[in-house]
Amino acid sequence: MPTELADLVAAAQAGDREAFDELVKATYADAYTLAFRLTGNEEDARDVVQDAYLRAYKGVKRFRGDAQFSTWMYRIVANCASTHLAKRSRTRQEPLDEEAPLIDERAEVDPELRADASLARDQVTAALGELPPKLRAVIVLRDIYDLPHEAIADELGISEAAAKVRLHRARRKLRERLLPMRGEEEARAV
Repeated sequence: MPTELADLVAAAQAGDREAFDELVKATYADAYTLAFRLTGNEEDARDVVQDAYLRAYKGVKRFRGDAQFSTWMYRIVANCASTHLAKRSRTRQEPLDEEAPLIDERAEVDPELRADASLARDQVTAALGELPPKLRAVIVLRDIYDLPHEAIADELGISEAAAKVRLHRARRKLRERLLPMRGEEEARAV
């Protein structure tokens, strides 16, 4: 852990609220990005991050320093996202209009390339959204955050072997969804 963050953690553990606020500022972007990747939408991501920082504030005195503070926050965010998604799955949801266009107004972007990238992004986001939360968490932590299997296992509280198995299953499901082979297309159509 960088010295500055270590000092902030120590101060926050001693009850310094401003130090915790600085820790939030230093880690918020990554925590929000992880929450967004795990939940699939901005509103849920904001709720998850808010809950995660509340839990972190209440539990900062229990932070042992075995890992970096940001890694500890990743685990809290992943746990909060899992809880949030479980609650959300029990409630009714209104589907979004799929025909609503995503507009990138930057002039330097080629419209054709932008359309292709948007379609690919939507397909990947939809495929990630169809994965069960346990599989989605593993693939996001590995393929987006580039965490090793050991760190993923620690973050999710599972064995390293379970992390590898979940990653394999998640990648297989994404491949089947995004790049179906001839037999798989026919099976999905039935």
